[in-house]
Amino acid sequence: MNKKHPKALPYLFLSEMWERFGFYLMLGIFFLYMTDTQRGGMAMDRKEASDIFGTFIALVYLTPFVGGLIADRVLGYRVSITLGGILMGIGYCGLAIPGMTAFYVSLLLIIIGNGFFKPNISTILGNVYNDPEYKPLKDSGYNIFYMGINIGAFICNFFGSYLRNNFSWGAAFAAAGIGMFVGVIIFWIGNKHYAHADVRKPVKPEDMPVSKILGITLLPALIAGYIGWIIPDNIFGSDSTDAFILGALPVAGYYVNILLRSDKEDRRPLAALLAVFTVAIVFWAIFKQNGTALTTWAESYTNREVPQRVEPVAKMLGVTQTVTYAKDSVPLTDNQFRVARDENKKPIKTWDYPLYYKNIPVDKLPKEGESLTLISTELGQSINPFWVVVLTPLIVAFWAFLKRKNSEPSTTWKIFYGFLITSLSTLVMVAATYACHNGLEKSSMWWLIASYGVITVGELCLSPMALSLVSKLSPPRLTALMMGGWFLSTSIGNKLSGVLASMWDEYEHKANFFLINFVLVMITTVIILLMLKWLNKIVKEHGA
Repeated sequence: MNKKHPKALPYLFLSEMWERFGFYLMLGIFFLYMTDTQRGGMAMDRKEASDIFGTFIALVYLTPFVGGLIADRVLGYRVSITLGGILMGIGYCGLAIPGMTAFYVSLLLIIIGNGFFKPNISTILGNVYNDPEYKPLKDSGYNIFYMGINIGAFICNFFGSYLRNNFSWGAAFAAAGIGMFVGVIIFWIGNKHYAHADVRKPVKPEDMPVSKILGITLLPALIAGYIGWIIPDNIFGSDSTDAFILGALPVAGYYVNILLRSDKEDRRPLAALLAVFTVAIVFWAIFKQNGTALTTWAESYTNREVPQRVEPVAKMLGVTQTVTYAKDSVPLTDNQFRVARDENKKPIKTWDYPLYYKNIPVDKLPKEGESLTLISTELGQSINPFWVVVLTPLIVAFWAFLKRKNSEPSTTWKIFYGFLITSLSTLVMVAATYACHNGLEKSSMWWLIASYGVITVGELCLSPMALSLVSKLSPPRLTALMMGGWFLSTSIGNKLSGVLASMWDEYEHKANFFLINFVLVMITTVIILLMLKWLNKIVKEHGA
């Protein structure tokens, strides 16, 4: 770790690394666990699983609004982080317990725990960098912190794959809980280095008390969510989506109310942050499809066969799956099987065989009872964090090089570049669908690796820079609350990612699915380009 950075950084880095180890281990196998029919999973169809996945990650990032508010006004940051970490660890371990009651209670604990943990560890990091000695290093500090997130996200899937392949789904979920508890322990070991940054700021006369805020946001959110759940038919595609969207409106309305009630000094930076939060929704709607649509692509459309020369090592590491070709082995379902095709891509006969064989040409199918050794699907979830770990030092060095040349773009320009580059990642997947003839044959793993590589560059230009911008522009007494606003935008985007992914089977040509994503990101890119002059002026006014 760079000696120029504060001593708090390594402890916060490692705490977040282990917290993300647990979170992304759970998330990497979550969709697979819900759709698994062979090894003790929940046997849901893809549409239902996508809906639950999208709702879960949406709620995970909605609760930081409450967690940030309570930390700002009542508990402080360190107590909130500790409470959140313990709740999440219990929730991960709870997923190892069979039964729907344990499943939903565990998800609830994770949702609440993340609300206390996530905004406040980012806030305390920003407070440490508010020292004049470290303030110029804030952007790079957040980049390094973000790399810690992704080291945890990278290594966790190897543990998840090994444990669920060699033991059970429950063993993998329990490992996620252990990782979370390790993160809490590390956080308290480094306590002395950021105790001074855990300072609750005095409220202003115009600020509402916590009880009133919860009364005008949380209660209406619960009522609106319940109405969304019970209304006949569906407005946005499913009961859970209706409930979430309607429930999120009072919370979003509260942030608008903060802006309207703010004084002249606070109004412009708050307006800038809310504008960035709004456009960021689209980024997360695309990015978070890694757990749904891109997991489906990795599982069903990507060639995951292990080369013979590395097969012994891969098996020893426990990161492989064995798929046996057996006709009539399980009931035929639309989600698991397809119509076989001849060498001219024409359908010739309907077969009953495991999912992976659905787009292998008939003449290349193995004999009855033969098996293939495949890389576990969840390892695809490690591609993005791998790129983050590899590219973060390069991007930080690139910004430092431009800074020495007095050419470093502003934080807001970096966010714009993030959107532009993200749009290009969707085009990589469009090309992938054409290269594999719309899934009639297996796609090379390199397409998935390339798409993740491109979107990771966009992510590194956008996400850590947005965290840095929140820390720079937020009124001190509202920092954690505004960090919660950033996660609210992430939450809404995450839910929309599930909505988009649930439409996967409705697109006969998968290129059109990715083209829709491209159009959404490009529209947003143009919008933020139009806002740049205004945003840069506000950032400059506040010396950020």
